Amino acid sequence: MKKNRLGTSDLYVSEIGLGCMSLSDDHSANQDIIHEALDRGVNFFDTADLYQFGFNEESVGKALKGKRDQILLSSKGGNEWGDGIDGWQWNPRKKYLKEALKNSLRRLNVDYLDLYQLHGGTIDDPIDEVIETFEELSQEGTIRYYGISSIRPNVIKQFAEKSNMVSVMMQYSLLDRRPEEWFSMFDKHGLSIIARGPVAKGLLTDQFQRKLHSDGYLSYSETELTQVLPQLKSLALEQGMTLQQMALRYVIDQPAVATAITGASQSSQLKDNVQSANAVQLSDELVKEIQSIVKLSVYDKHR
Repeated sequence: MKKNRLGTSDLYVSEIGLGCMSLSDDHSANQDIIHEALDRGVNFFDTADLYQFGFNEESVGKALKGKRDQILLSSKGGNEWGDGIDGWQWNPRKKYLKEALKNSLRRLNVDYLDLYQLHGGTIDDPIDEVIETFEELSQEGTIRYYGISSIRPNVIKQFAEKSNMVSVMMQYSLLDRRPEEWFSMFDKHGLSIIARGPVAKGLLTDQFQRKLHSDGYLSYSETELTQVLPQLKSLALEQGMTLQQMALRYVIDQPAVATAITGASQSSQLKDNVQSANAVQLSDELVKEIQSIVKLSVYDKHR
């Protein structure tokens, strides 16, 4: 599978990564999926301490034991949970982030992370302190690089201008093209996008009818989706592709995108995702036709 450079780092991530949030509560089943992903050329695995309140990291750690040299491992922190906390609470302070990373490394059974990401954030956070924390962790060797997971432009701009981060994880798909407005900024600062949600909760697959909901999806009403999705599927079929393959290729063909994080709880889902990396790059003409069908929205908050 093709690998792309993540920002200005020396990390080269597979075009398709595995978003571990979709894994089950069964260690054995998770191991099977993770090992198959490795066999199919996936080298980038993304988890977070909040996923299943630590269980996800533990499961990923068990599955990747003995395979550390084959993978690029990413986790996220900033959401505090534990004794005395109802659910979780946001905590971007240095003391907590350092403790959170320490716990993530323990659960994952590794000495360092290739990428550590702030799992959210607002413009009211102590951004300078967060950056200082990440820089100290980098110097200590417990993380190689850092980034943020955010869809708030005002937060992203602050980190882009002030920090040495290499990536921004953000939701991006044919049904959520809002990141495209900021591609030039990412290029200016040498940042890569880690695209999450590239198939829009299953709407951008050939089984989209089962995923339709009366609430629609983002700026799309259910009625709009019943018009747009069949058009996209038909266009994909004309190219000899599935809708999922076309949707994923649209995302990973963007120079700003280093990898698309896809979830998979079954082997068949993983196979479908990886096959998209083997599909041909979309032509300029096809991209224009796709874009004529879907909306180009922008973020209307946190600007």
